[in-house]
Amino acid sequence: MSKPTRWVTDTAEDHSRWYVDRFRRLAAEGADLAGEARLLDALVAPGSRILDAGCGTGRVGAALAARGHTVVGVDADPVLVDAARTDHPGPHWLVADLAEMTLAEAGEAEPFDAAVLAGNVMAFVAPGTERAVLARVAAHLRPDGVMVVGFGTDRGYPLGDFDADAVTAGLRREHRFATWDLRPWRDDADFAVTVLRRPADGPSPTS
Repeated sequence: MSKPTRWVTDTAEDHSRWYVDRFRRLAAEGADLAGEARLLDALVAPGSRILDAGCGTGRVGAALAARGHTVVGVDADPVLVDAARTDHPGPHWLVADLAEMTLAEAGEAEPFDAAVLAGNVMAFVAPGTERAVLARVAAHLRPDGVMVVGFGTDRGYPLGDFDADAVTAGLRREHRFATWDLRPWRDDADFAVTVLRRPADGPSPTS
């Protein structure tokens, strides 16, 4: 990993363990943790191959796998990946830096139909790697594959920068919403969910 992520530099030392415990508690309480997965499921064909980029504890990828998709989850934090492997067997969970990952080296050479970056992933990557992250994820998509990215608009990564980085990464914006349940976008929204696509006739994305 070339740079430490904001998840490492901007949180307390025991933050990852707290995060694992929090989502285990929410799951035990019956909280709805599958909103992002429902959106992805609606965008792709049954049995799609989906990359959960910045998978954390695996809640999104697990919900997609339960809907019949083949899921590969990637996160830079081994504590979170260990929790995903323990709590959600089935998907292939991997430790890797999103800005540098080449999943063929981990036996995942087949391109993905879709990718999801939920849970403020883009706000927690290492500063200055945002464009590389988008490009590396896009490079793992098949032509015409879809990517859905959600993060808070007050998390230090301006939407204008995100849009420019997405274009540079070879992605085309199709939709933007204010929530994962598709409430209409407005300029003062505190969260943005953006649907991007790798054009079928576009060049291969590079970081």
